[in-house]
Amino acid sequence: MREKVLIIIMVMVLGDWSIRGCLGRFVVEKNNLKVTSPESVRGVYECAIGNFGVPQYGGVMVGSVFYPKTNQKGCNTFQDSDLSSKTKPGGIPLFVLADRGECYFTLKAWNAQNGGAAAILVADDRVEPLITMDTPEEADAAQANYLQNITIPSALISNQLGDRIKKVLAKGEMVTIYLDWREALPHPDDRVEYEFWTNSNDECGPKCESQLNFVRIFKGAAQILEQKGYTQFTPHYITWYCPEAFIMSQQCKSQCINQGRYCAPDPEQDFSKGYDGKDVVVQNLRQACFFHVAKQNGKPWHWWDYVTDFSIRCPMKQNMYNKECADKVIRSLGYDVSKIDECIGDIEADDDNPILKAEQEAQIGKGTRGDVTILPTLVINNRQYRGKLDKGAVLKAICSGFEETTEPAICLTRDMETNECLENNGGCWHDPAANVTACMDTFRGRLCHCPTVQGVKFIGDGYTHCEASGALRCEINNGGCWKESQYGRTYSACTDDYRNGCKCPAGFRGDGVNGCEDINECAEKLACQCPDCSCKNTWGSYECSCGGQLLYIHEHDTCISKDAANSEVSWGVMWVIILGLTVAGVAGYALYKYRIRRYMDSEIRAIMAQYMPLDNQPNHMPSQVTTV
Repeated sequence: MREKVLIIIMVMVLGDWSIRGCLGRFVVEKNNLKVTSPESVRGVYECAIGNFGVPQYGGVMVGSVFYPKTNQKGCNTFQDSDLSSKTKPGGIPLFVLADRGECYFTLKAWNAQNGGAAAILVADDRVEPLITMDTPEEADAAQANYLQNITIPSALISNQLGDRIKKVLAKGEMVTIYLDWREALPHPDDRVEYEFWTNSNDECGPKCESQLNFVRIFKGAAQILEQKGYTQFTPHYITWYCPEAFIMSQQCKSQCINQGRYCAPDPEQDFSKGYDGKDVVVQNLRQACFFHVAKQNGKPWHWWDYVTDFSIRCPMKQNMYNKECADKVIRSLGYDVSKIDECIGDIEADDDNPILKAEQEAQIGKGTRGDVTILPTLVINNRQYRGKLDKGAVLKAICSGFEETTEPAICLTRDMETNECLENNGGCWHDPAANVTACMDTFRGRLCHCPTVQGVKFIGDGYTHCEASGALRCEINNGGCWKESQYGRTYSACTDDYRNGCKCPAGFRGDGVNGCEDINECAEKLACQCPDCSCKNTWGSYECSCGGQLLYIHEHDTCISKDAANSEVSWGVMWVIILGLTVAGVAGYALYKYRIRRYMDSEIRAIMAQYMPLDNQPNHMPSQVTTV
């Protein structure tokens, strides 16, 4: 009997995550609801995002509210009600308004979706702060199947707003609402930071299966985002401590490590068989340590490979959920097992484990983020994600963490398209000749933004005009300018300098865009003006000729005799030669005369120096003195 009581207590302490959630600081994630008509209800209101379905993060949805006359709580199908007659192709989307109570929130959403609703609004049945509509904890396999298939967004509105909308609808007025998720997630910088609180346990029912399937499916997108630096991802694991009064009990020892500091629920909720919570804590710690080692190696995205491979190769059902199997996976990914073991440390020590201690501290919410109390939990830019754990839904939420038009290419893939560009090109600019469009079909909806094609950037407003710019602009549909070929010649109004726009080349006139017309230089007397000239217009140019033995000189626009031209050329050459020889002769003669003169001057000075006194000597000879 005593053991039975202890088991019940341990299940309550370690197994019931919802109890822990009630004690934690749970934050209700909200988005805006804008009523645009009628005037009496117009305004912006808060609503709480449901923790299921697919919230349209980063986008806006418009619809008309429908409140059924029967099945007002939405607990039954709408197939036999008047909802099916309201949802017709081409009509405005319908938001079903349902009253809270009698059945799960998820069942209301499922029935509304099957009835053709685009979203469901649940009106609270009491005056209280908004809460988060969650999935049922005790869902069986059949329920879990429909839970994963809910795709419409859901929102809980206040009791007061619900009553106001009902009164207006009762008068026969139409209520139009915008659901706005654009600011549901902040985008403080050009990188999205997100956390995934998960578990290595694969025997906890539908939620464990949902987590493992998500990791396998989302792995490719997560690794692309991480490798290119668009995101910073961190995995986390929830643990609890054992109550001091039960630390020495067998139940606590089997569910905890490090003397009761870090515990996890028993996987099968049966302490007498299978794996224990202690095994789950150790494997969680091993996954966390693998991430830390991979991050030190500069490849944190390998965590997705390890967790995926471990879940496939080492499941609990095959009794492979152990260190030996985990080590094989680690080695297969090229990592040193000893480094992982060093990170794990001594699980029997009466001391804190640095990794798990940091995990417990991270569970506590900071700022606008609430405590992490349930699994799985996804936190994006410090806000808890609401909605089902689905690749498309999660990727849409992560992409909404980027500023508009700065999203990475993966956010613009076909999986994220809204198909708003298919009809009338979304109302954006389009060049059918070059098959270039400014319509971007993003997860946020249609966006008119001038594109970049083959390295050529288009500039403009995206709605009425986009123009190719840069040196390569003529490579794309000739820069939107006129271009034509005739008689083996091609002329274009496009130049590499996009600032000049489109300019017709010489010999043509026009705007350069709609067309360029050949100028008839002959008819307009723009060429061949000499009396003997004959003008012939050609496409883009002209030809001038002279009759008889005359030759046309283009530079002077004149005709001369071919013989005269040849004679003139011959005499010209001769005169140049004669002039050159004359100049050379004169120069040589002058040089000869100059050198002769200098030679004669020097000879004369030498002779005169022998017979005539120099200018600086006395002008008389000294007398002779005779000595007796």
